[in-house]
Amino acid sequence: MIDNKRVVAIVPARGGSKGIPRKNIRLIAGKPLLAYTIEAAIACEEIDLLVVSSDDKKILQVAERCGATPLQRPAELARDESSSIEAVFHALTEFDAYDVAILLQPTSPLRTADDISAALLALCNAKAPACISISAAATSPYRAFHLLPDCRLQRFVDKGDVPIRRQDTPIFYAANGAIYIAEIPWLIQKRQFLTEETIGYVMPPIRSLDIDTEFDLALCDFLIRKYSLPPMEALKNSHDYRT
Repeated sequence: MIDNKRVVAIVPARGGSKGIPRKNIRLIAGKPLLAYTIEAAIACEEIDLLVVSSDDKKILQVAERCGATPLQRPAELARDESSSIEAVFHALTEFDAYDVAILLQPTSPLRTADDISAALLALCNAKAPACISISAAATSPYRAFHLLPDCRLQRFVDKGDVPIRRQDTPIFYAANGAIYIAEIPWLIQKRQFLTEETIGYVMPPIRSLDIDTEFDLALCDFLIRKYSLPPMEALKNSHDYRT
């Protein structure tokens, strides 16, 4: 609970994945990808209920063993073209006694409980209806190009507006997919987390990794083992993750 508002966190984790088969339960540094998000949400004191929404029996079993509330998602909401927001609205019909909803994608395993708490606090302090996590974009639009049919390069931003020195280039931000928060009545009305009323919570790039490819999995495994991002021992030692 925060600011006298009850908080539900929803983790959408469908079974199908074209890029990485059974991605949400692939092991990274000894535990399933999904477990990192569950661990962070459980450690966030403001969250009153943590729900994992999935169409996959094994994913729901892993979720329950990790301490989350499993929710069977209808098959029609788990297709390749289905969006995470559909899973959120389905969960909200099942658990309707809450004021604030958080969408936590399992593909952002390096996001921490402190990140979630800080984003919630930013929402309350700004009296905003929604907040999403962002990080500095790896490439500035000032340094980006269009590739023309004849392979010539055309600047994305007009040359006259491009700073000469890299350090003079403004910082641009992009949604990193880790945290989406909204007051539920507002979310039901807008049907999306990102509008002109949404504020941003800045996360560092090292915690903004989004798992989409086998390379991302390998990089994440390296970061966790090398830098303990996030701390892994407590959950690893207390659960059997075999599926």
